[in-house]
Amino acid sequence: MIDQLVSNIKKTQAPIVVGLDPMLNYIPQHVQKKAYEEYGETLRGAAEAIWQFNKAIVDATCDLIPAVKPQIAMYEQFGVEGVIAFKKTVDYCKGKGLVVIGDIKRGDIGSTSEAYAVGHLGTVQVGAMTYAGFDEDFATVNPYLGSDGVKPFIKVCKEHNRGIFVLVKTSNPSSGEFQDQVVDGRPLYELVGRKVDEWGSECVGECGYSAVGAVVGATYPEMGKILRDIMPKAYILVPGYGAQGGKGKDLVPFFNKDGLGAIVNSSRGIIAAYKQEAYAGFGEANYADASRQAVIDMREDIRSALS
Repeated sequence: MIDQLVSNIKKTQAPIVVGLDPMLNYIPQHVQKKAYEEYGETLRGAAEAIWQFNKAIVDATCDLIPAVKPQIAMYEQFGVEGVIAFKKTVDYCKGKGLVVIGDIKRGDIGSTSEAYAVGHLGTVQVGAMTYAGFDEDFATVNPYLGSDGVKPFIKVCKEHNRGIFVLVKTSNPSSGEFQDQVVDGRPLYELVGRKVDEWGSECVGECGYSAVGAVVGATYPEMGKILRDIMPKAYILVPGYGAQGGKGKDLVPFFNKDGLGAIVNSSRGIIAAYKQEAYAGFGEANYADASRQAVIDMREDIRSALS
């Protein structure tokens, strides 16, 4: 699947992933109103509003982008109905030819880790039948429990041509409380980066990149430069662009000399673009068009920085 991701990035010339992380306050009132008229002010009504919101944004941007990243927590807060909306979103995006990165941040060990991996990236046997559960192409993984928590995911990735992005240096302000702690003379994030490089050596695609990637925040470009050297074959998923303060110029260290090696996430900066002053002219009714313009502007910002 890493080959498909790289192919999509080359085709679109846009190393961008749209984070489909909908909160109800991002969703225009007319979309909510229609959903509530059909299903009431219920969890199902909220899930329907999320699904319709996602669908419109995907329709408006799918020709510009290689991938999407739905964050499962934004769906789980609405219970089973929200999870159904998550699955519908995954399937719809894959039907549009987009690579789907399930932002699930799972981290456990043994059979539990394998069950997470199977549920999100693999298949499960039910009698004589085989089914894919959520069926994402990639998943985000928390490595805090060590190799016991990551290797079951790698096993499933090999079996089903999928991939993972391991949390290495995250974009949030308090990430340094643990990730920057010095162990054997090196910050912990560097040690995790070296493990990602080691794990990834087992599953390098034809494109030259590994199915084991890393999450490194745009808010830490100097650390990104160090990690880029430590993990030359790892694709880096870069959160923190836009709403969290990252700019195009901050992204250069995350890329390799071939112009590849990184894909940059923007969530509310795109899906809630119509709420920003720069895109207010589109109005709430044209929220998806505002999202499309935000993608175009982000693409140009990154291109300018890399050139």
